[in-house]
Amino acid sequence: MTNGFHNADRTVMRVSGAARVTFLEGLVSNSVERIKDGPVYAAMLSPQGKYLFDFIMSQDGETILLDVKADRAQPLAMRLSMYRLRADVQIEDARLNVIQGFDTTPNGAFRDPRNPALGWRMYSADARPPMDVSAWNALRVEHKIPDTGSELLENGTYILEAGFEALNGVDFRKGCYVGQEVTARMKHKTELKKGLARVSLSGDADAGAPITTDGKPAGTLFTVSGNQALAYLRFDRAKGDMQAGNATLRRI
Repeated sequence: MTNGFHNADRTVMRVSGAARVTFLEGLVSNSVERIKDGPVYAAMLSPQGKYLFDFIMSQDGETILLDVKADRAQPLAMRLSMYRLRADVQIEDARLNVIQGFDTTPNGAFRDPRNPALGWRMYSADARPPMDVSAWNALRVEHKIPDTGSELLENGTYILEAGFEALNGVDFRKGCYVGQEVTARMKHKTELKKGLARVSLSGDADAGAPITTDGKPAGTLFTVSGNQALAYLRFDRAKGDMQAGNATLRRI
């Protein structure tokens, strides 16, 4: 059994104040009330319904912790402050490390709310060995888990196309939040024609490479791990062999 690994690519923000729950409830894609029963995955969207931030929310006494990509923490704090106005809400760096592990869940930790296969997480000021990023990316690819800045692109991604419903990251029964109308319309009135998928690779191709089928644009290659990768695809053009760089791809 290990004591977990430090994921230096993540940080923790703290939201406090009497209005913290109602404040966040009007901004994020999942129900903030649910954190009473355990951590919740959610996104913050633009008014046009496009992805801005994603994070894991959890309750810590009378405060809410937001586990977010480290380089997006300050932009998130600025965005939240823009909406705060006169609400009794304070936003600050919690100064906690994100610790992840893949064995038995220790006391004080919780299973990743996106998918149990992602192991456990906890927040601590203690030092831990650094996490193996390549192993984590392999796990993400295996379970089709998008990552901030890789598959989740600011002002470019729709969360339903990124698989947020399967990742328990959106609540269609909660009250209004920024970007809800577009998300609800995509859920109830359209069939997704594009989205995140897992592909096999035969040959070499780099993340960011355009994907084609018979010379026609079919998507974009994202995180590559061994002979598999995550990709954003047009589903109508992803039914056979595709090309990216010097690789042949197939949806799996």
